[in-house]
Amino acid sequence: MSRLPRLFTLLVATCISLSTQAGTTGTGVHLPEYTTTILPNGATVLLMPRHDVPMIAASVLVRGGSLADTAGKEGTASLLADLMEKGAGERDALAFAQTVDGAGGSLSFGSSREAIVANAQFLSKDSGLMLSLLGDALLRPRLDAAEFDKLKKRAIDAIASAKDGDPRGLIRNYTNAWLFQQHPYARPADGDQTSLAQISLDDLKAFRNQQMGGDRLIIAIAGDFDPVVIGKQVQATFGNWAKANATLPLVTTAQPRNGRRVLLVDKPGATQTYFTLANLGTRHGDPDEAAQNVVQTVFGGRFTSMINTALRIKSGLSYGAASQLERPRLPGTVAITSYTKTDSTKAAIDLALSTLDLLHQQPLDTQAIDSAKHYIAGQFAPGLETSSQLAAELANMAIYGDNRDKVDGYLGRIAAASPEQINAARKVFPDSADVVIVAIGDAAKIRSVMQAYGPLTEMKLTDPRYLP
Repeated sequence: MSRLPRLFTLLVATCISLSTQAGTTGTGVHLPEYTTTILPNGATVLLMPRHDVPMIAASVLVRGGSLADTAGKEGTASLLADLMEKGAGERDALAFAQTVDGAGGSLSFGSSREAIVANAQFLSKDSGLMLSLLGDALLRPRLDAAEFDKLKKRAIDAIASAKDGDPRGLIRNYTNAWLFQQHPYARPADGDQTSLAQISLDDLKAFRNQQMGGDRLIIAIAGDFDPVVIGKQVQATFGNWAKANATLPLVTTAQPRNGRRVLLVDKPGATQTYFTLANLGTRHGDPDEAAQNVVQTVFGGRFTSMINTALRIKSGLSYGAASQLERPRLPGTVAITSYTKTDSTKAAIDLALSTLDLLHQQPLDTQAIDSAKHYIAGQFAPGLETSSQLAAELANMAIYGDNRDKVDGYLGRIAAASPEQINAARKVFPDSADVVIVAIGDAAKIRSVMQAYGPLTEMKLTDPRYLP
């Protein structure tokens, strides 16, 4: 089966020049023109025609993702998203996949905290087919029992396999669970071994009936198309989708953690320790976003960052260390992540903590700030080159209620962030005395090390949940 290669087109033909003086702006990246239409059923349709490459891409969000999962059945939205492309309309799973491949297109489904997500890319001449497949998957999924059983088993087996091999992909779930505890942000979007085992096909059908509908739909399309024609096709495909029967889940803001709490996840025989230092950070739409992003870049957002320089480049304690700022609707996780040999666990965690202290003790100098601003500018435009990237950006803007200044003004805000604002934004990272610490490793060898960092709780990696 053949796939079209990913085609890249330039959004900006000129080089980006970013001034680093406060109060000035550089040459910005600007979104192409697009229109926004609200259908009578409440669906949001964003159309961005661009005729440089004969491709069309769609990004579809249906509000109400894993946050709408029933407690104890986390992973419901994720399984539903996966199942929707395993047969829809008149096509079973094989015929559906063959239709996509036969057109040289791509179509995938997934779930995030706040939405069921679909992404598609086809040749422009197959725009009608793309919308038809999306319509079938969203409005007429087969939800086949045999396909459900296979997906459910595969999801459970994937977690078990990660635990048996390299658990780095799971440490985020342990970290969020340990940080947020009973808050909805603690719940894993893909579920855990216990919750997945509890989910039935009827649960998926109930979720779809309650949490999906035309009023929750956002569909963004970018590429080579006639907006009048596509607008009519979208209306015909999705315009009669009834509203969802349930209300969107209501989530309140979690509280930052004071002091330290340590979770040790025992993986007997492990030769490495995987660890995270975390607390609450920032949210989508934070007015200090630009300054925070400069701090994030300096501290842990690139190869030459403070944390990677300390743990990898200079000390050789790790093959990689980084920091992350999550920005969901409410404050999410700010974390430092790394891994090291078992016998260097104490040295690596101590160095991570001291590097965090250094961030707060020594103001970022002009050279570091200027370098970070140029790095951000260089990384920004390549993320908005293809129609797929642009469609995804439009859909993401719509779910959070952003206008085009979210993109058009971003580099200007980076350029205008003053050293004083950037240094003030260091507070987005917690004090080293106020972090939750998660470590996955051989408890028999590192227990005494981890006890020194704060009150210790232990669990086994083989436990089916992410909290003890």
